Amino acid sequence: MDIKKTIKNMELRGFPVKFFATGEEAAKYLCEEIKDTTVGIGGSKTAEQLGLFDKLSENNTVYWHWRNPGHETLIKENEAAVFISSANAIAETGEILNIDGRGNRLAGQVFGKKKTYIVSGTNKICPDFDSALYRARNVAAVENVKRFPFDVPCKIDGKCHDCRSPQRACNALLVLWGPMMDMEMEIVLIDEELGM
Repeated sequence: MDIKKTIKNMELRGFPVKFFATGEEAAKYLCEEIKDTTVGIGGSKTAEQLGLFDKLSENNTVYWHWRNPGHETLIKENEAAVFISSANAIAETGEILNIDGRGNRLAGQVFGKKKTYIVSGTNKICPDFDSALYRARNVAAVENVKRFPFDVPCKIDGKCHDCRSPQRACNALLVLWGPMMDMEMEIVLIDEELGM
């Protein structure tokens, strides 16, 4: 894993990157940057580990379906001015990959926001695009589905089968090759193992 190369390649793709040694530093930075606005948080173990819902709620109105389940919260997450998500994988070549079952997390990253923050630990960095895709499908997606009472084959052997189960939690793949038009995006990279 080459962190400097990854940051350089993300910046060459147009992603501003902030790098922090610890999650505590990153959370403090986000709380300083995000004030007096609405914030949506997509499903993210990283956001949970950093305590972002409680910390950002001190100065913002925050919507997160992990805290307040329901369709209405999902809608408000995506109507928020600022969106926070993580990454399932980041290639050293600069691409950012995410897989989702419902689509709310992917939608929040690509349209209608004043600013989107992708918050990720360096453990998500992979040497190239193919290994990042493998990680997203066979590590992150498999770990994610274990949280649910779903009957899908990846829970048994820990690898993606591209199954056709109605409970499949990996229905869409998003690859960010660069920031979306007319929307600010920033990568907050943390030199810790975070998320799945």
